[in-house]
Amino acid sequence: MLDSHAHYDDARFDGDRDALLTALFAEKTVTHIVNAATDLPSARVCEALSERYDGMYHTVGVHPQEASGAPAEYIDVLRRLAQHPKAVAVGEIGLDYHYDDVPRDVQRRVFARQLDLACELGLPAVIHDREAHKDCIDEVLARPALQCVFHSFSGSEESARVLARRGVYMAFNGVVTFKNAEKTRRAAKAVPDELLLVETDCPYLAPHPHRGKRNDSALMRLTIAALAEQRGQTPEYIERITTENALRLFPKILR
Repeated sequence: MLDSHAHYDDARFDGDRDALLTALFAEKTVTHIVNAATDLPSARVCEALSERYDGMYHTVGVHPQEASGAPAEYIDVLRRLAQHPKAVAVGEIGLDYHYDDVPRDVQRRVFARQLDLACELGLPAVIHDREAHKDCIDEVLARPALQCVFHSFSGSEESARVLARRGVYMAFNGVVTFKNAEKTRRAAKAVPDELLLVETDCPYLAPHPHRGKRNDSALMRLTIAALAEQRGQTPEYIERITTENALRLFPKILR
């Protein structure tokens, strides 16, 4: 399995991070993990984790909820951090209109500049889209050369079809196992095989029956099983195609 989006830098892993990751890789529970940064300090922590574990890779970026705190030179810093051989994408970047604690114009400006950086560097973007579907999609469609994934996809079936026509990847996590997530399940069924990814977003969004507990990459099998049932495919097939898709999206990952 390849976990295309995780947050192992999170403080909830401080007590057992090394033991957990060592076991996950040693037992081949997961072959690769992409650790998603949310600001400049977390990008540096993610880089250190990538250097510690062969199967760990990372992204560099400023999350929309951190956009107000981005220093003036953040693009130059991200450009330098992205040169690391295991920095596979610009992310986690995007728009979050759920809380609205960061002005939307600030979010949009920081998002657009980071999308332009991804295009400049020839790296894919990892997009956070929460209740901002139209604005996120419009920014992506305005950049035909951009490769990207909408992580923790929460859009509609129609949004999934629009993004699929553009060749955008969509990643799903434990939400597809939640009782009240029929909209997300319908969207997941609409995603073409070649654009489907799986992730944990750990420590968040643990799949049923572990909802509300700390998530980790071992639980991704429950997400894969749910997707397989919903799409009329086998878990083995979902695991194989999502791994192949992630390796295609993130070509800096060594097989």
